Amino acid sequence: MAHALQDRFASMIDDRLRAELVTVDQGAVPIFNTKYEGDPKAGAVKVPVRGEMVTGAYNKVTGLAPSEGSTTYLTITIDNDIAVNEIIDGYDAEAVPDNLVADRLDAAGYAGALVLDNDAIDTLEAEGTAFTPTGTTAYDKVVEAGAQLTKNNVPLRGRFLIASPDFYAELLKDDFFIKTGDLSQELVMSGVVGMIAGFAVRVSNNIAATNDFIVGHSNWCHRVREWMVTPFLANLNGSREMIGASAVKGRWVFTHKVSKPEAVLVIAAPVGP
Repeated sequence: MAHALQDRFASMIDDRLRAELVTVDQGAVPIFNTKYEGDPKAGAVKVPVRGEMVTGAYNKVTGLAPSEGSTTYLTITIDNDIAVNEIIDGYDAEAVPDNLVADRLDAAGYAGALVLDNDAIDTLEAEGTAFTPTGTTAYDKVVEAGAQLTKNNVPLRGRFLIASPDFYAELLKDDFFIKTGDLSQELVMSGVVGMIAGFAVRVSNNIAATNDFIVGHSNWCHRVREWMVTPFLANLNGSREMIGASAVKGRWVFTHKVSKPEAVLVIAAPVGP
């Protein structure tokens, strides 16, 4: 039973976390992928860095000389370790009409999403490539960023755009911006607030004040997240200080990595009036 409860607690936190995330790793247009080899608990994993497939003209007599695959594996270190360890008094739990434990697990998922989003945006900004469009309208800037991604061999399908609140306000005024009412339910449910020039748009307040928006593709944006200690409810009655209390405990590790800097473009906000 204890193991089943731990799995259920972890699922509750994970579900809340995913519901709050801006930097999603699931759905129709994710921002990060979660493909890796190895055990994060060991401190490092390997992620695939996708290369271009080599093609050539086929000769019916001589065939085609084989080429060596260009997919490589990058080792990334797991450098974030966070935990939840919150005391729940038995009297307080009984006084709350609904489940106080479930409420605190829900809060843990929300708090975890904030931490994960902050680190994810920081990584995209730090490891992506700065790009300065020449256009003045929101649409022109996005189109130029898209053209640069195409030159960098980034697929057209599955591109994301994370907008600052100020740039999102600009997008809303642009006639080319497709608002949520015209999007599929799947996109809306995953947090997409609109589409423009082929980009699925999300909004984040975590983008640095000096930046307008970030564009990219999940093929080269990696997330690793794993529970080190699956969440559980610990009875504290055996301790010297606590009487009739329990604690929600859990610990997880995570990291983010951009494996192809030119696949993520960071567009700075205009300077000056």
